[in-house]
Amino acid sequence: MSGTMMDNKPLSPSLPAPDPLLPVDDANLPAPSLPSSSLPSSLPTTGADRESPLRDVFLGPDGIYPGTRWLIYLGMGWIIYQMEGWLLLSLRSSLGALWWSLVVEGSRMLAAILPAVVMARIEGRPFGDFGLPARRAFGRNFWVGALWGIVSLSVLMLTLRGTGAFEFGSLALHGIRIWKFAAYYAVLFLLTGFFEDFLMRGYSQWVLSQGMDFWPAAALLSFAFGYIHSGNSGEAMTGLIAAGLIGFFLCLTLRRTGTLWWAVGFHMAWDWGESYLYSVPDSGTLLPGHLLNSSLHGPDWLAGGSVGPEGSYLVFAVIGMLWVVFDRVYPNVKYGVCGDGASPRPSGA
Repeated sequence: MSGTMMDNKPLSPSLPAPDPLLPVDDANLPAPSLPSSSLPSSLPTTGADRESPLRDVFLGPDGIYPGTRWLIYLGMGWIIYQMEGWLLLSLRSSLGALWWSLVVEGSRMLAAILPAVVMARIEGRPFGDFGLPARRAFGRNFWVGALWGIVSLSVLMLTLRGTGAFEFGSLALHGIRIWKFAAYYAVLFLLTGFFEDFLMRGYSQWVLSQGMDFWPAAALLSFAFGYIHSGNSGEAMTGLIAAGLIGFFLCLTLRRTGTLWWAVGFHMAWDWGESYLYSVPDSGTLLPGHLLNSSLHGPDWLAGGSVGPEGSYLVFAVIGMLWVVFDRVYPNVKYGVCGDGASPRPSGA
């Protein structure tokens, strides 16, 4: 009797009894509801999803920040230079001072350029974008820059001669030694030009221009260019300011010619003229094997003192003249870095 009563009782007050002859369709069943307190507020974060707290410091929406890339470049250069010093240490005792100077300048040049080759691969752009395109190597801009360098220095030296602050003196070299040392210092200062101009106005100028525009980056790097000369014996504040302003002028030549070849030629010829041709101190250093037994005398503000011609107040007039004349001879901008990391803008930008 109890079994009959159970068969006649409905299965649920809210759900109809399923037909045993039909398949069960889950879509027709009501979804179960859970109390809101049982749902997690957020999904668990896996290790792959977690970002380093330093990510926002070094990475932006467009990739690695320009300042970070510059530090990577400088770090690689420092490591390469230290490795070169360790590898070349055994040669120090077997080479004379002059040949060792060539080795040192060559190693500095490589320490400045090789990291930029790596950065070019990382950034997916030609190395030539950083100021030294191979297709223009030692072309017209290089030789025109060298001409400007020797002529502008000659203007300064002849002005000093006219004031009585400079004397040519007699020849210090004779015969074949004149040409040997002329060639030696041309090579030495070519390496110096590659090292200093590329370090301060090559990749450094290119990458920092993306973060702070061209001229603020040029001002910062030109200040650094002047400062690094403070380690020279015989250097003084006037010479440091002059070196920084010459560096700033060379930034203008990069801006208007589109490459560093003009600047490298100018730099090589200016240093060659000081150290060899006119045989005077260059940033406080008088090198052996110079052509003349020349002399500087008079007050430091005029003759430059221990610094040499770059310590004379007249050098600022020469730098100003260079800026004005160059601005008129080269009126068009041929180099620039867009904020989005694009290649240098075309002429006239």
